[in-house]
Amino acid sequence: MKLGLISKSLLLFGLSVFLWVVLTLFESALVGMSLTTERVVTFLCLVLPAGLGSVLGWTSLVRKDGRAWLAVAGIMLNTLFAIFHLVVILFAG
Repeated sequence: MKLGLISKSLLLFGLSVFLWVVLTLFESALVGMSLTTERVVTFLCLVLPAGLGSVLGWTSLVRKDGRAWLAVAGIMLNTLFAIFHLVVILFAG
């Protein structure tokens, strides 16, 4: 089974949401870490996969792989998720 770029984009969004839930549930494990380490972990788990999913959505849209509405949905979901968590990382603390 070969996944298209749109599927990979939406899969990365799902992974980001899953990691967000896991980080929320196990937030007490992050208490002993430094603030910088917490920000790096949050960036790697939440912002990076969503940003990559957004790039894959744009690539799919440029290549005209089909189902443009699905690519736009993947771009919007991933971009909003990444921007929200990037703002949290930058301004929280």
